[in-house]
Amino acid sequence: MDSIFVLREKLQELYAKNSRIFDKVIQFVIAVLTFYLINDNVGFMKAASSPIVTFALAVICTFFPIIITVIFATGLILAHMFAVSLSVLAVTALVFLIMYIFYFRLTPKMALVVLLTPLAFMFKVPYVIPVAYGLVSTPIALVAVSCGTIVHYMMQYVKKAAPGLNGKGSAGFMSDISTYLKQVFQNKEMWIVIAAFVICLLLIYTIRRQSVDHSWKIAIIAGVIADIVVIVSGNIAMGVDVSYGTVIAGNIAAVVVGLVLEILFFSVDYTRSENLQFEDDEYYYYVKAVPKLSVATPEKTVKRINEHQGTEIIDTDDVRRRGHKGGKVQSKRSERELRQGRKGKGGAVPKKRPEPQRGPSARKHDIDEVNKMLLTQSLKKDLNI
Repeated sequence: MDSIFVLREKLQELYAKNSRIFDKVIQFVIAVLTFYLINDNVGFMKAASSPIVTFALAVICTFFPIIITVIFATGLILAHMFAVSLSVLAVTALVFLIMYIFYFRLTPKMALVVLLTPLAFMFKVPYVIPVAYGLVSTPIALVAVSCGTIVHYMMQYVKKAAPGLNGKGSAGFMSDISTYLKQVFQNKEMWIVIAAFVICLLLIYTIRRQSVDHSWKIAIIAGVIADIVVIVSGNIAMGVDVSYGTVIAGNIAAVVVGLVLEILFFSVDYTRSENLQFEDDEYYYYVKAVPKLSVATPEKTVKRINEHQGTEIIDTDDVRRRGHKGGKVQSKRSERELRQGRKGKGGAVPKKRPEPQRGPSARKHDIDEVNKMLLTQSLKKDLNI
């Protein structure tokens, strides 16, 4: 586990240094997948469903807030609906208007949820969304999750029923609107899935906020079980045909994603938890303190080791003899190098001449000469001679 936490620390440091780049790359990938999903399911307008348009819209949305991607995706869906019929365009625009009224009113900062929910349906893992947002968000995310689910089932219906939704005249127009509304909003599978998402997210949010040990793991397991039970019960009660293999595989993926989120956002050491009690003038406080788990990133140190280290038997007398001889050789070598260093450009080192020996009479003569010189300088200064 330590290696996992070390990897987490490194990823957090890397993201902290390059957060802006990572955010824009993720935003670009989400935009590309969103526009590809729309063009793949309801790509009725050939000009708008080309890869060039998909890439261009994704690049434009990368340099704006994520809400711009939602608006562009809505406009792209409406363009494809217009290629089907005016009735489909009118109903889709009305549904989007109602959803945006609730969306902008309640969850204006959760545009990412609206985009990720249809993408999760495309990858057959929609159950990841309520588990993830139950762990890291609040129950208000249910509005965005529900809107994303409705958008997915709307596109699925239009993809299947587009050939029969091109009625002409006022009678055909009204008939298409009525059929569209009934098929979308009377879709039993859609409402079962929304109910499962609501119960799963609320249950996970409630349990993971409790003070029990391993609350996140308990919340993940409880939410996944509730999700499976609601979907299976709804399918049996309403006679909806849903693949149980897809449900089980999707919830297993949700468990894996939940455990990864726990490692990233809620790593604590329950073995060192403490229960505290204190009071003030008005209240008694009972507090459970659980320390966060962090592992310092190890620093790499390089050691140089000899390839082979053998064992050698040393004779002390032999070492002493070698040291004595080596000292003499070294002294001779040092004297030779000193002479070579003192050589000039043109010859050998000059030998120092010995100073001549001076007797007492010679030293006395020098003193007398100095006294005469001092006397002469003094007379010149006093008599101006």
